[in-house]
Amino acid sequence: METRAEKITESLGLGNSQHYNITHDPDDIWDDSRVIINIGPTHPAMHGALRMVAKLNGETIEKSYCMFGYTHRAKEKLGENRTYHQFVVYTDRLNYCSALNNNVTYAMAVERLMGIQVPDRTVWLRMICCELARVIDHFICLGINAVDLGAFSFFLYGFHQREEAYTLIEKLCGARLTTSYTRIGGMMHDAPEGWEKEVKAWVARTRKVIQEMDELLTTNKIWRQRTVGVAVFDKEDCMKYSFSGPNARAAGIDHDLRRDQPNMFYKDVEFDVPIAKNGDVFDRYLVRIEEVKQSLNIIAQCCDKMKKGPIWTEDKRVRIPDKDVVHNTMEGLIHHFKFFMTGFDVPEGEAYTVNEGANGEVGFYIVSKGAPRAHRMRIRGPSVWHFQGLTPMVEGEKIGDMVAALGSINIIAGELDR
Repeated sequence: METRAEKITESLGLGNSQHYNITHDPDDIWDDSRVIINIGPTHPAMHGALRMVAKLNGETIEKSYCMFGYTHRAKEKLGENRTYHQFVVYTDRLNYCSALNNNVTYAMAVERLMGIQVPDRTVWLRMICCELARVIDHFICLGINAVDLGAFSFFLYGFHQREEAYTLIEKLCGARLTTSYTRIGGMMHDAPEGWEKEVKAWVARTRKVIQEMDELLTTNKIWRQRTVGVAVFDKEDCMKYSFSGPNARAAGIDHDLRRDQPNMFYKDVEFDVPIAKNGDVFDRYLVRIEEVKQSLNIIAQCCDKMKKGPIWTEDKRVRIPDKDVVHNTMEGLIHHFKFFMTGFDVPEGEAYTVNEGANGEVGFYIVSKGAPRAHRMRIRGPSVWHFQGLTPMVEGEKIGDMVAALGSINIIAGELDR
């Protein structure tokens, strides 16, 4: 005779219940009369095609498990079947809230394999792009988390600044969300004349706005009641689940790759690393607010330090020929054709390159066997690790607090189902 757990599992289309830790132990709470609900995969509060199955006692989540895979697009396998140049566009679709950061990290991984050094202007421009991406990612995380709990006005403040940032990005590459801006050994285009001044003007405006946002919500009584002490994930839990980025720093883990393992020119700019200690929804919010302020400082410094100069390495293996050369010389036309049709060979070797993304450690592990395509590619997206921590984070919390917890760890489905 089927147990209640088997009937529920069959009705939900879950297959073998043992795979989801729904056991047949008489003491297992899946087999009693308490309510099982599905949250997602299409619920508006799930921030993508994610799913949680929760067992409720009243409004308290007593047991749960999470599922993903609803938007899987085989990014890593595509990386092994596209040339290194072609794969740039796929990096946009990982964390699409901060696509520029993915572009830069991937380009650095291939350049490391090839031993390519890019010009100084390219490095400063990439740093500005990474910090712009961090700011707009934090704005959407903070804003949507607040909207989920009913604070709609707060969302509009950040969304306006985010749209202005997208306009600055559009001037760089013609795109707003999925940018594909970097190239192996350079950038798609140089920044237009006077772009740095526009960026600094945006920084000045955004500093005032983030201060207003801070004052609007941080001391708000309702906001604090909904977030302080909610969905606590302490330092020990973060270490167990390999948390990184703002979620780890909110629990007191003092680690930031920009400071502790600096790439590009991060060692030449001044910034602080905000650290909290409680690891709750409020501290994750607070760390991101402070990180926006620090990123604005970094962007301003980069604009001051960036000088005129080339944006391409002179390495002919990766340098895309200029249009006038392609149109007017046979050699340039052949070079252009070979580059885009067959790609360029990368020396044998392997490299793992990491960067401090908006949500944590973003990494690309590439194995090359000397071909124009990667032999193996693996991508470390922080959302994979953070989503695993959602179940222990919310068990014992109210169902409304699960929405707050999910928004605070900022899961991006495109990165999760890479």
